[in-house]
Amino acid sequence: MSNRFGIGQPVRRVEDARFLTGSGQYVDDLSLPHQLYGYVLGSPYAHARIRGIDTAAAEAAPGVSCVLTGKDMAVADIGGLPPLFMPEDMGGPKGHRAPRPILVTERARHVGDRLAFVVAETPEQARDAAELIELDVEELPAVATVDDAVKPAAPLVYDAASGNLCVPVMFGNKAMTDEAFAKATHTVKLRVENNRLVANAMEPRGCIGAYSPFDDAYTLYTSTQNPHGVRHVLSGAVFKMPETKLRVVAKDVGGGFGMKGDVYPEDALVLIAAKRCGRPVKWIGSRSDAFVGDNCGRDSVIEAELAFDDDGRVRGIRASGLQNFGAYSVGACVVTLVYAIKMIPGVYDIPAVHVANRAIFTNTTPMGPYRGAGRPEAVYICERLMDQAAQVLGMDPTEFRRRNYIKSFPYQTGTGLAYDSGDFAASMDQALELADWQGYAQRAEESRKRGMLRGRACIYYIEDAGVFNERMEVRLDPTGMATIVAGTFSHGQSHATTFAQCVSDWLGVPFENIRFVQGDTDQVSFGRGTYASRSAVLGGSALRGACDVVIEKGKAFAGFMMEASAQDIVFEAGRFTVSGTDKSVSLADVVRTAYRPAGLPRELGVGLEGTGTFSAEPASYPNGCHICEVEIDPDTGVTRIVRYAAVDDVGRVINPLIVDGQIHGGLAQGIGQALMEHAIFERGGGQLLSGSFTDYAMPRADDCPNFDVGYNEVLCKTNPLGVKGAGEAGTCGAPPAIINAILDALRPLGVRHIDMPATPQRVWQAIQAAAARSAGS
Repeated sequence: MSNRFGIGQPVRRVEDARFLTGSGQYVDDLSLPHQLYGYVLGSPYAHARIRGIDTAAAEAAPGVSCVLTGKDMAVADIGGLPPLFMPEDMGGPKGHRAPRPILVTERARHVGDRLAFVVAETPEQARDAAELIELDVEELPAVATVDDAVKPAAPLVYDAASGNLCVPVMFGNKAMTDEAFAKATHTVKLRVENNRLVANAMEPRGCIGAYSPFDDAYTLYTSTQNPHGVRHVLSGAVFKMPETKLRVVAKDVGGGFGMKGDVYPEDALVLIAAKRCGRPVKWIGSRSDAFVGDNCGRDSVIEAELAFDDDGRVRGIRASGLQNFGAYSVGACVVTLVYAIKMIPGVYDIPAVHVANRAIFTNTTPMGPYRGAGRPEAVYICERLMDQAAQVLGMDPTEFRRRNYIKSFPYQTGTGLAYDSGDFAASMDQALELADWQGYAQRAEESRKRGMLRGRACIYYIEDAGVFNERMEVRLDPTGMATIVAGTFSHGQSHATTFAQCVSDWLGVPFENIRFVQGDTDQVSFGRGTYASRSAVLGGSALRGACDVVIEKGKAFAGFMMEASAQDIVFEAGRFTVSGTDKSVSLADVVRTAYRPAGLPRELGVGLEGTGTFSAEPASYPNGCHICEVEIDPDTGVTRIVRYAAVDDVGRVINPLIVDGQIHGGLAQGIGQALMEHAIFERGGGQLLSGSFTDYAMPRADDCPNFDVGYNEVLCKTNPLGVKGAGEAGTCGAPPAIINAILDALRPLGVRHIDMPATPQRVWQAIQAAAARSAGS
């Protein structure tokens, strides 16, 4: 009899009742007794030398408890926030490490760089006092784009970083690739820009710091995707103290998308201020703070070429990119730099590859991983080139892809990735049927009759999901209730539901009897959080290991209860049975026995719990085929997505309802990048020109069509669950699908290229420019 709450079932989220009734606990919902409030004064300049900061008037303002500046950080030996790793740590080239300061001392390097922290009785008093701080600064020349930053006479963000270069990376074989290009019949070339994105999580960042003088210990409540990572960085790099001196608590988090995977200056400031003032300190960021203070995503320029022959076989690919790092090298910024080129070969059997990327400093907000972190950039350039090559040959783009798909596994790419599984042609065939590819001509004719331009595109993505290692625990109490203690961190991924499904399936514990604990470093001994679609792959596999430990321990107890050897005990559907007999005991019986106060053999110990670990070596490779159809109004440039079909291979689907939601969410963010989102900085002065929702467009419900979603479950061979990541599929697939569809619609008018975001203005201008070229010829 199947478990209707087990793996593969569309179980409704147990988290929803709390959220829908307004009972969630976000940082702003929390208040500690006698707490004060903090306000950050950010730099109004993109680049400035700090001569002095006069805080006297602010300190004397009503309600102010303290004002912190960079000098206080230096006196207290407070360290900065370093990059988590650099290429040289993995055997790559040496780069320029540029930690983000908690508060600036000598130079502000971007608008919003933290200059001072004001703490007062109310948020209003803190903000008013901050306005009284007087700055003595020398404004310096600024640079905001990578194209400008690499020019010979460009202002330097760091005097020691010549050419504003942070670090270069490279993969592949240049000589082999140059030879492949020399022998190929055809080549196509493309330069694409990936627009800078602001994560804009529904919940802005916030934190509360408390200090206990009795044990010289801190507690931090913060909105993070990685509580243990926050503890590690703050304890080590910032405060230089044992990790046991800091407890980090993350309750509900309203979205993160990678941005909340980093540690921010405010996390340290509320702790420093709490110790200074002797009272807890709370800081809640505004939406304006988020635009200039949160790590941004994407923002790169990539030039690439594809070499191929008349038979439609790709012979080589090469690319060179510039990745904007902003003012500091922070957190996991290197991930985007690496994967934006490492994943460029995609799902295609390309014999020769050479790709390179350079991280460039600019006087802009620092960059970090944003949903997909380099994978969408790589997919975008590869799939744009594939369509362009198919056009040169006059070949159906689906057929061109089919001829070049990787067909046997395992497969080693020219950039060192090891794909374990996949059936790309089958996924595409399923997607073509789901999208009614054959019925397109009739739909295009209907659009034409209404004066609309219709276009379509079929693309294929692959990404690398699941990094590092993870630890999970399962504990059973004397009543038979199970508790999952998760090292991962759910901030929208529904772990309380999916992990409970797994435990219910594996141990036979009723779904409603499973409790979920996460996000408190005093309750969870260790974990690495959630990012890079890692939770099912790493957390799920570690959880499987923890359940196996419980089962093995349970067999020993069951053997004692039934006077049998543990080797003769089998476990199935929640019962331990002596093999070949009808003697059995339930898991609940075993648990009660395991907690008996006396009468147990000493070697069995007390209680029933298990710990499991798992490492992503190698990772999983989710992939899928996305098909988009658009309609464009040639008079206004307005683009509307009218159909979207996606067939994703995420391995074994634990909960199709939740995976559907993950796919939909990623598609919405991919639509945002393709059509509207763009953080724009003034080229000469570094001021953010799109710093609010008045200027920065976000996708809404009516920008999204009904998504037709399907799955091709090709089980992953590198983890025991057979799962692959699912959270970033939409952001990888949507941008190239949408832009290629737009270009398909505009190709009859002579439009050959458009960069993201394809706003109505850009589309209209491309149409007008093509018409002017046609008239001129």
